[in-house]
Formats: sequence, structure tokens, C-alpha cells
Amino acid sequence: MTVQFRRHFLATFVAGFAGLYAAGAQAAVSPLELVGPISDYKIYVAENVRKLAADTRAFTAAVKAGDIEKAKKLYAPTRTSYERIEPVAELFNDLDKAIDSRADDHEKAEKDPDFGGFHRIEYGLWTQKSTKELAPVADKLLANVLELQKRLSALTFPPEKVVGGAAVLMEEVAATKISGEENRYSHTDLWDFQSNFEGAYKIVELLRPLVVKENKAFSDKAEANFKVVFDTLAKYRTADSGFETYSKLSERDRKLLAGRVNTLAEDLSKLRGMLGLN
Repeated sequence: MTVQFRRHFLATFVAGFAGLYAAGAQAAVSPLELVGPISDYKIYVAENVRKLAADTRAFTAAVKAGDIEKAKKLYAPTRTSYERIEPVAELFNDLDKAIDSRADDHEKAEKDPDFGGFHRIEYGLWTQKSTKELAPVADKLLANVLELQKRLSALTFPPEKVVGGAAVLMEEVAATKISGEENRYSHTDLWDFQSNFEGAYKIVELLRPLVVKENKAFSDKAEANFKVVFDTLAKYRTADSGFETYSKLSERDRKLLAGRVNTLAEDLSKLRGMLGLN
């Protein structure tokens, strides 16, 4: 299956670059050099979506069964696979809104009938302490995740969207997520942060051989900044490989994390130009 997936992607990816050559675009690296890393990244996304689908089945089953404690336990780990692929959420924007929108994205906030997905269920579990109205929300969440899985094989991954998406995600983490606003009811933000950084790092890791050829010092600097971020979060790991609630993060570490993530966003924004993707 993976071989077929790769062959399909390579064909669509190379075809997509034909226009780039025809336009006479000048790239710092050959477009063909990007085929391998980007196809490997698409496989990484597919693997995460496959796990997301399996985990969401278990999570929504607990919600529908009215098992609040089990659903709470599954909430954060279920989301990790989705948060890892957030750099390319723009490629399935309609589903991203349905799966991961927050209350403030809706006119009537938590009372808005269109407020659904993970965070509507989070609100029900932690604030309302009830699953009474959550069965249809759970069904729709699972349906949207399965639709994402269905769409994925035919989805094109433009390299500039992949690299640019990682930079935008780091900016979002530093500007808004660092406040704890995303998982405001459960305070499981550290799970999301770890997964966001893993997803962005995967892009940098796959592109590293090309980046090192262009600017090794830049590559080393980005690597060091990622290490600081991961080391900061590691201090809040729990014995079961989870994380403490976000309130346990010290103010000093919040500021350190915000600063490092802003630096990562700046680094990743330069990466597009370095690879000729602007």
C-alpha cells in the first residue's frame, strides 16, 4: 500500500512541477530534489491520519457510552495525531474548521449550534460534565476524520504550503496557543504543543540534507532551537508518558517557550526562500 501511495504521489508531484519549469522559475534547489522529502512527508501525514481515525473511534465510542472518565483520558492522546499534521491543515480547511474549531470561531461561542468537533466535546466533558448532548457531535467528528482519511490519497502537497505551513503553525503557537486558549476547558495544551513541534520538526528533518547544502549554520541553529523547545516540554512529562496540566508550566518557561517558538517561526519563514519556494 505504501509503495502504491508513493508512486501515485510522485506522479502528481512531478506533474505539478512541470508548470514551475515552464514558467522559468529559479529555485535554490532542483524541484526534483524536493520530491523525495515531500512524498515522505505525505506518507507521515497519512500514517498520522490512520492513527487519528482509529483513536477517534475509541474516543467517540467512550463519549457515546457516557463514560466521561474514559473519554477524558482519551481526549488528549487522540488529538496528538491531528496536531502533528496541523502544518498542512490549510489543504483541508473545511474539515479543519469542523474538527478543530474553538468556541470563539462561532458567533454564539459555546452555545452556537455549529460549534462542534474536539473542542465542543472537550467543553461537554470538563465544563458541563455531561455527555448528554454529545452523541451527534461525536458521530460528526468521526465522520469528518474518516472523510479526511478518504481525501488524503488524492490531496496534492505543494512544497511551499508544507514549509510555509510549519512557519505559520509556530507563529500561531507563540501568538495564541501559548496562552492556553485552545484547550481552555481541559488544560491539556502541552500534549498539543509537543505534537505541533513534532509535526514541524518532521518537515525540517526531511528537508535537512537540502538545507545543509545551502546553509549548514542555519540548519544547526534550527536544530538547537527545536532541542530547547523539546527539552522545556520534557520537564512536564508524567510517568505515563503524558503531560502535566498547562497550569503547571512556570511563567519563566512560558516566556522561554514563546521566545524559542518565535525564533523557530522566523527560521522556518526563511526556509522557503532558501529552497526557492517563495
